[in-house]
Amino acid sequence: MYLCAMNFSSKLLENAVDEFGRLPGIGNKTALRLVLHLLNQSEHDVARFTQTINLLKEKIQYCKECYNISDNDTCEICLSNKRDKSIICVVEDTRDVMAIENTNHYQGVYHVLGGLISPMDGIGPSDLKIEGLLERIRQGDVLEIILALSATMEGDTTIFYLYRKLKDLDVKISTIARGIAFGGELEYVDEITLGRSIQTRVPYERNIG
Repeated sequence: MYLCAMNFSSKLLENAVDEFGRLPGIGNKTALRLVLHLLNQSEHDVARFTQTINLLKEKIQYCKECYNISDNDTCEICLSNKRDKSIICVVEDTRDVMAIENTNHYQGVYHVLGGLISPMDGIGPSDLKIEGLLERIRQGDVLEIILALSATMEGDTTIFYLYRKLKDLDVKISTIARGIAFGGELEYVDEITLGRSIQTRVPYERNIG
């Protein structure tokens, strides 16, 4: 693999570095640095680290309403009486929920798609939580859908697909203002720009044709 250029004195070390290197954004040298750091920690600290990861995988749930990552079957945002349940902000994943929450400019609820339509990656509409969104709208309490997806080809494709599914329903459809450069992902946008984009959202129809 890509680690073949590195000379390891231990197969156990090599295997550990290989596993860390599978994480997104982690290169060979960073993976080695992380593994060596763990080796220098006490057994108690390493056990706590591994237990935390194991518990994350075993106990984590997805909210039955919005599909956000949660400790319980319904997340705190959906349970909150302070949130406006008539407005749903549609996002790609939990990272986008966190980014928007950090702006303190949005008080509605969310719907996490779990990805974007990407034929090249084999991801189609059926792979996303679209039917769950439609069901929430059919319940009749939703007044507005904000399509807050990344300004990428995949994001635009997903927005257009969702618009076609939603346009005949009795709900306002808007998108965040494009103060975000094309190709930009929401999690990397600064809080001020993202907050203003939510506040100055526009009807999606203006962006068509």
